[in-house]
Amino acid sequence: MLDFLFGKKKTPAEMLRENKRTLDKAIRELDRERMGLQQQEKKIVQEIKKMAKEGQMDAVKVMAKSLVRNRHSVTKMYGLKSQLQAVSLRLATLKSTQAMADAMRGATKAMKVMNKQLNLPNLQKIMMDFERENEKMEMTSDMMGDAIDDAMEGEGEEEETDELVNQVLDEIGIGQGLELAAAPGNKVQQAAAQQEAAPAMAAAEGG
Repeated sequence: MLDFLFGKKKTPAEMLRENKRTLDKAIRELDRERMGLQQQEKKIVQEIKKMAKEGQMDAVKVMAKSLVRNRHSVTKMYGLKSQLQAVSLRLATLKSTQAMADAMRGATKAMKVMNKQLNLPNLQKIMMDFERENEKMEMTSDMMGDAIDDAMEGEGEEEETDELVNQVLDEIGIGQGLELAAAPGNKVQQAAAQQEAAPAMAAAEGG
């Protein structure tokens, strides 16, 4: 009543909610009436049995007609309930569809706002700058990695070479000093060693 006086218009969701509430109420009322008729049917059956035992066949026929009508009413109520449930299901589907439409409408508005605020040329420039700086960073990282690898590789090879030479000399029982003196590249050191050994050898021969 107040909505009619003040001219307030209901939303589709509110209308669907009210109609579904009305249908659910009608279904509950039908269930109550059907249960009442079924209870009444039990009483009629008991009365028919009682009248039949007493031999009152006219009364039995009248009550039998009442029983048939009662059962027809129950059957109709089942049909009405099925129809109302079908309508209620359709309203629930419409409500879900309306909710989905509202959500899509809100998402569409948000997308429009974002697209208006989005500066495509500026975004393209940002992406190009990012790619360029990323390539520079990758090149710098590769160069630094290669330099470090070269430095570490040189140190490692030199140390491994020295260790291998010492190991070989130890295995064959030759000292590093003698091996170096016997090397072809140390002829000056060989001559000096011979000159130093000559007086000692002469003195030994003279004795």
